Amino acid sequence: MASSFELNAETRQDKGKGASRRLRRDNKVPAVLYGAGKDAVSLTLQHNKLLQSLENEAFYSHILTVNVDGKAEKAVLKDLQRHPYKPSIIHVDLLRINENEKLRMNVPIHFIGEDVSVGVKAGGVISHLANDVEILCLPKDLPEFIEADLSGVNLDETLHLSDLKLPAGVELVALTHGSDHDLSVAAIHMPKVVAEVESEAPVAPDAGEAEGENA
Repeated sequence: MASSFELNAETRQDKGKGASRRLRRDNKVPAVLYGAGKDAVSLTLQHNKLLQSLENEAFYSHILTVNVDGKAEKAVLKDLQRHPYKPSIIHVDLLRINENEKLRMNVPIHFIGEDVSVGVKAGGVISHLANDVEILCLPKDLPEFIEADLSGVNLDETLHLSDLKLPAGVELVALTHGSDHDLSVAAIHMPKVVAEVESEAPVAPDAGEAEGENA
């Protein structure tokens, strides 16, 4: 991974809705750090610094360094609660990692080859049916995204999970449950309006019918 992210956090003793509201008024975010066989720790994060990090897509699927009262811990962003209409963060869940245990994480899908796709060149339009995918891997193998190559997808064809090329050491959680979980990722079809016009176009009469009408 090219990027690296650090979060500076402080432990907090005050809990509850009232304490959380006071933190947010002070431009801080309540958070919790848990996992890896250790006790959960309640934290506070600087809101603006966190918001800045969240603007980078890689932050969501990256091993983070969380400095808790001067001690560094490795973790991933497990859950994030946003305000329903304000550009602010309400709460953050951070999951500690164990370098020897596999992680289950959702990572974004990056679609490539759209402009040179066989189906697009034939007049089709791409429908993106998934934006991210759940993967299973060791922390060292965690990718920032999974690529979905549409260059070879023809008109009226669908790209499935099993068609994705995965980095070494990475599995798709859905496919571990069997082939019936091989979900669609993207498809290419003719635009609906064009398809309807073509299906409703009048059929020209054949020569025999035309002569009979003129007799």
